[in-house]
Amino acid sequence: MNRLPLFLLLSAGPLCAESFETASGAVTSLTTTIGTWSAAADQASIQSNRGHSGNHSLRLNGKGDGTVVLELKSPATDGTGLTFFAERWTKREPFEFTIEAKVGSSWKEIHRAAKDEIKVGGFLANLRLKLPTGTQALRFHCKSDADGGVLLDDVMLTEPGPIVATLVETTQPVCPAMVRATFNPVLGFRIDVKGSEGTAKLEGLELSLDGTTTPTDVESLKVFSGSPEPDEEGTQLIAESTRTDGKISLSCNHELQPGENWFWISPTLKATASIDGRIDASLSRIKVAGKELTPKVASPEGSQRIGVAIRLPGDDGSKAYRIPGLVRTKKGSLLAVYDIRYNSAVDLPADIDVGVSRSTDGGRNWEPMRIALDMGKDPAFAFDGVGDPCTLVDEVTGRIWIAGSWSHGKLGWHGSRPGLSETETGQFMMTFSDDDGLTWSKPRNLTKDLKDPAWRLFLQGPGAGITLKDGTLVMPAQFRSADGGETQGKPFSTLIWSKDRGETWHVGTGVKISTTESQVIQLADGSIMINCRDDRGGSRTIAVTKDLGKTWTLHPTDRKALREPVCMGSLFRWQHPKHGDLIFFSNPNATDGRHQMTVKLSRDQAMSWPEKEHRLYDSRGCFGYSCLTIADDAHLGLIYEGNGSMLFLRLPLSEWFK
Repeated sequence: MNRLPLFLLLSAGPLCAESFETASGAVTSLTTTIGTWSAAADQASIQSNRGHSGNHSLRLNGKGDGTVVLELKSPATDGTGLTFFAERWTKREPFEFTIEAKVGSSWKEIHRAAKDEIKVGGFLANLRLKLPTGTQALRFHCKSDADGGVLLDDVMLTEPGPIVATLVETTQPVCPAMVRATFNPVLGFRIDVKGSEGTAKLEGLELSLDGTTTPTDVESLKVFSGSPEPDEEGTQLIAESTRTDGKISLSCNHELQPGENWFWISPTLKATASIDGRIDASLSRIKVAGKELTPKVASPEGSQRIGVAIRLPGDDGSKAYRIPGLVRTKKGSLLAVYDIRYNSAVDLPADIDVGVSRSTDGGRNWEPMRIALDMGKDPAFAFDGVGDPCTLVDEVTGRIWIAGSWSHGKLGWHGSRPGLSETETGQFMMTFSDDDGLTWSKPRNLTKDLKDPAWRLFLQGPGAGITLKDGTLVMPAQFRSADGGETQGKPFSTLIWSKDRGETWHVGTGVKISTTESQVIQLADGSIMINCRDDRGGSRTIAVTKDLGKTWTLHPTDRKALREPVCMGSLFRWQHPKHGDLIFFSNPNATDGRHQMTVKLSRDQAMSWPEKEHRLYDSRGCFGYSCLTIADDAHLGLIYEGNGSMLFLRLPLSEWFK
């Protein structure tokens, strides 16, 4: 799905609308589609991670008398309306909110918020006003305590006349439907509304699951109101049906607002749903205020994959799950490893353990979570977190390894210091399983064996390691360099290796400054390729070594072939008996943020990644980490992050090989 423009200029509904999505920081002068906003220093700012339709809103800061002036592009004509959503920042008194209009040289109050009209949370207040003819400017004024204020979003100028729906249009971003998930936005639709007088309600809609492999895999269908992005936050359930066959008619009673109104059709899948199938939905018509509207396209081309939400926020009492690794064991089981982030999604230092989920049927079903690394709790600290796991299967013995970084107190990426002891620096911990991931050994501390005492921190991948053709074990790693000089605390990607089945490990040299989370493969010529997150952004750092990381040579595709927004990515080589030597890569295929999750295929030893070999698997914004392995002879296995969740897909090779 193409991302929508963040400043919206609407022709079929309001005259124009503003959602503040491309603005940031303090607001002293801000030119938008509506006009120019201005404020004195400290009076207004853009509030990130909070909005009605997006992730931003305009905050009138609570420092006495917060005032923002909006100079309109042109004077308001007779009947022009103003509508916007608002919420209070805190419940503390005092709180006062007024709006004044300037006509000629005079200011006149046109609205004073009644008590409890604007509430805390949820942008529940939708204010709709008629502007005096000739209004040139608006003055928004908030009086509150120093920590208070008011948030404004989706500020619109509307045309005169009664509210009426003018258009319904469908959209289909790439959003896999997940077993266990409560929100699966497989089809979206937008209703455009013009006018500002009266009300209009969405009264019903007719849809179907045409294009779905097995409609009986669907337990129920829900329709949510929401935002242009297929994001569960801020949605409201407006209709639901347990019928899944034929034409499905749903009744609702949802009041529409001037401008764009967004909705998402979301199936809830049965626990037994086949993740080798596809799902699709079509919208044939809607009914608004007694009038039927038909979309030009009932369902855009394509259908959605079906996957499994292995871990969701709230599972086993944890607020979030992050940092996936995925391997296929010698016995054919899939092991997914990840951070169990109990209290929030934040990185170490925090209360974090390393969890493992196991599947013995190619990822269709997953056993209850096991804990592989748990460093307990020292009473002197609030937590003893261990995380950022990297896993590796010894293809000779079948032993499965997991490495994790232990933060004893505040010794994460930023708090770790030179030294070797657990009170000075983050610790490199390793555990293993000899029973196909059912149980895990007591952790072993490899910090003194691997870390240069001058480095600030040494840790693993994350993701997955490999076994070379000669049996050498190789795992990606990274370190923060010593203090002083040009590399002052800067990160470097590297690797560790073992030739004695993991009894002793050795570390390579740094690949390039400002590289971190990397993945490794062995190429056909026996060399090792490392593919690194590059903290400069834009594209990946890629290098090769023929001496286990003692020296590195930058690859011809370095900083050219694979773009990224600064994020971990996955590199995986599959020597397939039928399809030949394949190399796959997965990451957010973007430079402006973590979205457009894509798998790419190279058939020439990672020398090129033709666009025709790209497969977009999730277009939504997300945390963006992923890991690839073999699911079975006909499917690539993929685990990736949602927003605090661990999601799994089986990608059929038939998508590349017809």
